[in-house]
Amino acid sequence: MAGFGRLEQGRRPRALSDINVTPLIDVMLVLLVIFIVTAPLLASRLALDLPRAEGARPGAAPAFLALALDAQGQLFLAEQPLARAQLEERVREAARDQPELEVQLRVDRRVPYGEVAELIGVVQAAGLSRIGFVTEGPAPSPAPAAAPSRQGPTPRIGG
Repeated sequence: MAGFGRLEQGRRPRALSDINVTPLIDVMLVLLVIFIVTAPLLASRLALDLPRAEGARPGAAPAFLALALDAQGQLFLAEQPLARAQLEERVREAARDQPELEVQLRVDRRVPYGEVAELIGVVQAAGLSRIGFVTEGPAPSPAPAAAPSRQGPTPRIGG
C-alpha cells in the first residue's frame, strides 16, 4: 500500500471530456455589452477638417458650449444637428444660465470667413462673448531621410 494513496482501491473516476462553455459565454456577453456602449460614442463624432495652428494645445475650459460648422454649412450644438433659426435661442438660454460660458467654435477650414463672422455675431448677440477657436495641432513632421553614403575618403577641411 502506498503512503499517499487512497484507502479504498475501487474504480477510478472517469475523466471529463466535455468542454465547459459557460466562461466563454460570459466573456462574449461582456464584450457585447462593451461594444453596445461604445458604438454610439464612436459614431457621433463629427468629421471636420480643422485648420492647423502651431500654438494649438489640447485643453478644455471648465464649462463650454461646443458649436461646430461643417463644410456643407450644417450647424451642430454639442454634436447634435441644429437649424440656424434655433441657434440664437439655444445660445441665449445658455447665456442666461451661465453668463461666463465659453463657446468653443469648431469650423471646417473650407467654410468661408464670412459665414464664420456671421456665426460669431449671432453668438455675441445672444449674450456670450467668450469664444474660443478649436484647431488641430501642427502636423507631425516626417522623419528625416537618411543621408546617402559616400564612396571614397572623407574630405578634410583645413589641413
